[in-house]
Amino acid sequence: MRLSLWPQSLFGRLLAASVVAVLLAQAVALFLIFQERAHFVLQGSVREWTRRIAETTFMLQPLSVAERTEAVAELEAPPEGQPPRLRTPPRNGPGPPPAEHAFLRLPLLPGFEMTLREHLRAALGPDFAVDVSPTADPPPPAVPIPVPFYEAHELAAHEDDALRYDVTVLFPDGDTVVFRVTRLAGGAPLPRNLLMNLILLVLILVVVLYLSARSITRPLSELAHAADRVGRDLRPSQLRERGARELKDAARAFNTMQDRLRRYLDSRTRVLAAMSHDLKTPLTRLRLQVEVLDNPPMQERIGHELDEMESMVREALSLFRGLDDGEPLSAVDINALLARIREEFAVMGAELTVSGQAQAPLPGRPQSLKRCLTNLIGNAVKFATRAEVVVEDSAQELVLRVRDEGPGIPAAELERVFEPFYRVDSSRNRDRGGTGLGLTIARDIAQAHGGSLVLRNREAGGLEACLSLPRRR
Repeated sequence: MRLSLWPQSLFGRLLAASVVAVLLAQAVALFLIFQERAHFVLQGSVREWTRRIAETTFMLQPLSVAERTEAVAELEAPPEGQPPRLRTPPRNGPGPPPAEHAFLRLPLLPGFEMTLREHLRAALGPDFAVDVSPTADPPPPAVPIPVPFYEAHELAAHEDDALRYDVTVLFPDGDTVVFRVTRLAGGAPLPRNLLMNLILLVLILVVVLYLSARSITRPLSELAHAADRVGRDLRPSQLRERGARELKDAARAFNTMQDRLRRYLDSRTRVLAAMSHDLKTPLTRLRLQVEVLDNPPMQERIGHELDEMESMVREALSLFRGLDDGEPLSAVDINALLARIREEFAVMGAELTVSGQAQAPLPGRPQSLKRCLTNLIGNAVKFATRAEVVVEDSAQELVLRVRDEGPGIPAAELERVFEPFYRVDSSRNRDRGGTGLGLTIARDIAQAHGGSLVLRNREAGGLEACLSLPRRR
């Protein structure tokens, strides 16, 4: 079986989609913030380094070579108590810096060297030659240029990952001074509190989305439960009209539909009650007239016809009246119910066996369930010598299989036999005393309990009626 991590409920999918969208939006925003911050810090750092190198260069320019060497030595001197780190390169007169420079090309933030070089050339003017090159540490020694204040803390924490650049300035008199520029290898890191703020923002958005999704899906769930109760409870309570405008409109339309359906059923019940009274009176008169006939064969035949007519009227009225008989729901002991039905059929000389048992009572209407099972078992014993009921119970549903060893039903007729008054073989059913309403009533009772009733032919011969009843209503 394929398992999916994606939620199956509307609430779960709406919440998951919203959370994923928020996370993606935050990730994109974080990336854009990082890019923008890196660009901002890069430009600010270049300007700051340019200003400091230019000021130092202009300070050293008026000095002689000896004075300049002494001044550079003072700039290279470490703080008291620390070992020397930097010193000036040997002076070999005019020309480029010494050849012992060890270069390390790092492919990070392309254009940084060119950007710094162009800023320095613009700040120093055409009299100075400038070259910017990445370098290894420690060689070559150079004049250290402090990093800007907004990078100092992060650089101290990640000094091992820092990138170092040598900025070589050629003075008009041919002397050179090397400045050391240090920057973070990963560009400008984001502040630590920014990530915490984003996490807090995501949590707040998730809570808001949870409440919003619940406010949308809860009325829909109530509407689904109310619609499911329509076939089980003919007097359902009104659905609360709440939520968004569309949800209120849907609840209002559903309540209107329930009111119309209830009025229709009440009207039909009153009409059928009147029909029941009007039909019973002439049937009673006919039966009294049959009793005074002097022809016993005719009396028996007409009495049989009257019995069948009364049975059809009674079954038809029961069908049309539906399940609005006022029977309350209760916990039905299926095992005891089957035992009682088996005793009743045993009195009539029919053999009924029951295998399996229900693990717990089933919520339902006892008389309706008894009638449903009696109709199914009665059909089974009519066309076979015996019937069998197999009970299969689980946490989700209770399944009752009524099996017989009769001739079965043609596959094309398995659904049509549930139609009112439909008979597969009219003459045979009439001889056996059927009205064609037993299966129709049985399916109506099953559906009123939220279950289903299907027929299927058995491979070994005979028919199986599978009654499935859910345990949760």
